[in-house]
Amino acid sequence: MAIDIGSLMERSTAMLSSDHKSVVSMNIFVALLCACIVIGHLLEENRWMNESITALVIGLCTGVVILRASKGKSSHLMVFSEDLFFIYLLPPIIFNAGFQVKKKQFFRNFMTIMLFGAIGTLISFVIISLAIGAIFAATDSVHLAGVVNDATSVVLFNAIHSFDLYHINTNTALQLLGNFLYLFISSTLLGVLAGLLSAFIIKKLYMGRHSTDREVALMILMAYLSYMAAELFYLSGILTVFFCGIVMSHYTWHNVTESSRVTTKHAFATLSFVAEIFIFLYVGMDALDIEKWKVVSDSPGKSIGVSAILLGLVLVGRAAFVFPLSFISNLTKKSHSEKIDFKQQVTIWWAGLMRGAVSMALAYNQFTTSGYTKVHGNALMITSTITVVLFSTVVFGLMTKPLVRILLPSPKNLSRMLSSEPCTPKSFTVPLLGNGHDSEANQKSQDVPPRPTSLRMLLSTPSHTVHHYWRRFDNAFMRPVWWPGFCSRSSRLPH
Repeated sequence: MAIDIGSLMERSTAMLSSDHKSVVSMNIFVALLCACIVIGHLLEENRWMNESITALVIGLCTGVVILRASKGKSSHLMVFSEDLFFIYLLPPIIFNAGFQVKKKQFFRNFMTIMLFGAIGTLISFVIISLAIGAIFAATDSVHLAGVVNDATSVVLFNAIHSFDLYHINTNTALQLLGNFLYLFISSTLLGVLAGLLSAFIIKKLYMGRHSTDREVALMILMAYLSYMAAELFYLSGILTVFFCGIVMSHYTWHNVTESSRVTTKHAFATLSFVAEIFIFLYVGMDALDIEKWKVVSDSPGKSIGVSAILLGLVLVGRAAFVFPLSFISNLTKKSHSEKIDFKQQVTIWWAGLMRGAVSMALAYNQFTTSGYTKVHGNALMITSTITVVLFSTVVFGLMTKPLVRILLPSPKNLSRMLSSEPCTPKSFTVPLLGNGHDSEANQKSQDVPPRPTSLRMLLSTPSHTVHHYWRRFDNAFMRPVWWPGFCSRSSRLPH
């Protein structure tokens, strides 16, 4: 058999050229990530913007440079990859959110978080409509509720994907609700089981006495396995890995050595930090991919109009659950300082900027094939999604800080509103979760209230919270099994 040397050389040259392009792309991305961290740090010191918004702006600028260099042609460097986002970038961000969460505050304010994270998303979803609601319902009105919010959006998206929404009836609505509850509950249970399994393995094998590296590696791999297992069984990987992070931080973390605790805490935080910057940089660069804009270039006015309508629906949908649910939440608060006043509600409404990457990933899943589309209607939805995401992230993000200063000028309020990440807009709404400093002993020492005679009095009557019941169950059944050296008499140990 004769060998065509010329053809073989051409293929080899093409492969080398392709590999070189990949190397160039990675060099550009790594250099831009470093620039985002440095510039974001300098800007954050001046209380202007953080690394995420900086990455988005730098991504847009880089997209402009690439377009000029390629003379208006599309570049693979700027094409949004749904697989890259969902499989590699999103898991460390969501897991770290669960791993670093303050469990006492999470369970003490569980109902409030569910109100804003799950019920609020459903309300926004209904208002924006079933067709595109799951895409644009992913707003972040509460820092902790934001993860639940994103998870709810993805679960909703998966739940409605197999339904014919053009011929919806009562039976279809019930099936949709059942599918949603199945996905939500199953995903949560899978995450809990994965976290408990990792705690059991590390506790029984006690790997730390032999190798800290094995402990850390097992925790990382078990967390990632929980996410991929959820995707394998068509569940919500976001919800699974979030609760896996909570369970791991509460049980697995207490079974590893001290060096492993320090390593995992910083390793998960670092992975999450880099992934989040990468996502915003990627979104910014993809926003200027020329192909999708060419498809709708014949009707720019229509594209702008659709974007404006969608942005308006997002704002209305957010307001429709922020203010009513804040009122309901206030009914359950006895202390006036724990209630959400109107100015704080306005801040929550405004600062609930969209989780741009989740919205874009869901839009690409629905309206493109491998990141591309030639269908005018699909391209219109993609470009409109990009416009809404960019506008809401940049404008709402940059104006949140001045808005807080105007509406909440008191230094006391500002100190309560600012968390460990003072310039991240989604961290401004901490007061919503209550101060959380009153101990249960102080609550028990209060006088017994009169018998409630109205709904407000009933909701305001002090009662055992989710955290109270969870703590009793945890101390009686879970910690004796999953914590080393724990017995039921040690129930007064700090959380």
